[in-house]
Amino acid sequence: MTAMSAEPSASARLRVIIAACIGSALEWYDFFLYGTAAALVFGELFFPKGDPVIGTMLAFLTFGVGFVVRPLGGVLFGILGDRFGRKPVLVTTLLMIGIGTTAIGVLPTYAQIGYWAPLLLVTLRVIQGLGAGAEYGGAVIYLVENAPPKRRGFWGSFAPLGVSIGNLLAAGAFALVTPLSHDDLLSWGWRLPFLASFLLILVGIFVRLRVAETPVYVEAVVARGKVEQNPAMEALRRHPRNFMVVLGARLAENGLGYLFPVFGLSYVITTLGVPKADALSALMLAFFVELFAIVGFASLSDRIGRRPVYLFGALCGVAFAFPFFWLVGTKQWIFIAAAFIIARAVVTAAMFGPQAAYFAELFPPQRRFAGFAFARELGSLLAGGPAPFLAAYLVAISGSWWPVACYAALLAGLTAIAIWAGPETYAEDITADATPDDAVHPDVVPLRA
Repeated sequence: MTAMSAEPSASARLRVIIAACIGSALEWYDFFLYGTAAALVFGELFFPKGDPVIGTMLAFLTFGVGFVVRPLGGVLFGILGDRFGRKPVLVTTLLMIGIGTTAIGVLPTYAQIGYWAPLLLVTLRVIQGLGAGAEYGGAVIYLVENAPPKRRGFWGSFAPLGVSIGNLLAAGAFALVTPLSHDDLLSWGWRLPFLASFLLILVGIFVRLRVAETPVYVEAVVARGKVEQNPAMEALRRHPRNFMVVLGARLAENGLGYLFPVFGLSYVITTLGVPKADALSALMLAFFVELFAIVGFASLSDRIGRRPVYLFGALCGVAFAFPFFWLVGTKQWIFIAAAFIIARAVVTAAMFGPQAAYFAELFPPQRRFAGFAFARELGSLLAGGPAPFLAAYLVAISGSWWPVACYAALLAGLTAIAIWAGPETYAEDITADATPDDAVHPDVVPLRA
């Protein structure tokens, strides 16, 4: 890079890490919180009384609504992030997610206002989904564009680390209210974890308003006059291979990332009859172990490359699809905990750790935010959103878990193919106009403003 800014101070670096991490924590606190509530209480609270299995499936369907609009949020805010900077978008998306989550905590239920209850719930999911479509991508890019060249994997890992922290906080929040009586949980207890997200909003906005724009954006995009009108379409048109790699890489990471903890939690509690407290404590332990695994796998990708680490996680996903259900089927806490730990701290973490830096490195700076967010959230729509609903549906029509295991193995296998076909990027210059995709398509010339 030309004439880069002075080396940032330790306090400035810490603010960058906290600003990115806390937004990811809030985003995934919301999404896992909603998924947990969908598995435990939303079917009874927000949908007409009847078959509890149907109620849970409808709750999971509204869970997927948030994913339907995520690509739209990724395109919209990704374009804004490439045109006007990373910082203003990060503040906006944090507010949208946080306000949507808090508002769910004050919603009246179906028993109180009838069909308006699920309608309002879906509306808030749409608001959350639009913000979430760019929140994680923006947090990752903010970290990677502030990172030293040979430590982008490690720095980028703080965004997925925030995801695990958010998951852990959400599981912990519900673990605190599940000891309540069934009536208390349904009347007011379930609201407390949603209302608590307001504290994360306050801290997150305070930190994000105090950080500066990334040096890569300022000097490689603005100073060079490379701001584009529609970076999302340019990313799709000029980097089709990298775009498809991101989409394919998301299938297992996002699909299994929701299938194992969200559907898996519902399956263990509802189908197998394991006490809620036992299931949640096993899952919380897995999220805690995953914190260290994410950083470890991300750091490893700085040494040996993004693709080998990511491919390892995808192949582990194929291998573990059936053993996961064998382990939880024992109904023994130690084996349930082992199943969740392997699923989260090995399968998901090996993909999620290097993913942050890998996806950012696949696009040049002038279309990085839009390309990253658009491709990533399109993958979310295809994988993460439908996963809990499809898994619940497969169990309902088959009466068995094995179709779900086949589904999980299929997602992991498709991701392995995408990573195998993708480029290696860990040694690339992220300030350059070109990406590894341009080497495959030499006729593609980066757009000049």
